Amino acid sequence: MSNTASLKQEYAERIAPALKSQFQYTSAMQIPKLKKIVINQGLGMAVADKKIIDVAISEMTAITGQKAVATVSRKDIANFKLRKKMPIGVMVTLRRERMYEFLEKLIRVALPRIRDFKGIESKFDGRGNYTLGIQEQIIFPEINIDSITKILGMNITFVTSAETDEEGYALLKEFGLPFKNAKKD
Repeated sequence: MSNTASLKQEYAERIAPALKSQFQYTSAMQIPKLKKIVINQGLGMAVADKKIIDVAISEMTAITGQKAVATVSRKDIANFKLRKKMPIGVMVTLRRERMYEFLEKLIRVALPRIRDFKGIESKFDGRGNYTLGIQEQIIFPEINIDSITKILGMNITFVTSAETDEEGYALLKEFGLPFKNAKKD
């Protein structure tokens, strides 16, 4: 691991000043920044096979460099054979250095490995946060394609300090996320 992630340095030297001039901020505290990245895998099929959770935890830990935790169900749902507190997913919350390292790996290595990749959608949540859905975990170089038993997808949520979607979009665009089309205002 490097001493400081190059994207963190790039944020301080290039991205923050660009955003400050673009949105006419008066204070450096107004400039939006990336707070955390949450990676989540919902594994409903784990109700039938408990080993899926263990495999997903080890894969997610390898991808992010941080121990993944199992998420559990909150209530019983008979139709899905689900009991309260059963493990049904895996998640990791990345902050600081690991967050920047993961973002760099996602932009420079993983996304270009997606077949027929044309960019990512630019739909934000209304508060400047963005969730990216990925269908296959095999786009990450840490995953050994020969050893996987099931192709699993994941959601990657970028939580920013931006007040609006426009600011969040500008921040993530500056970081280098390859959005498909220009954002409509």
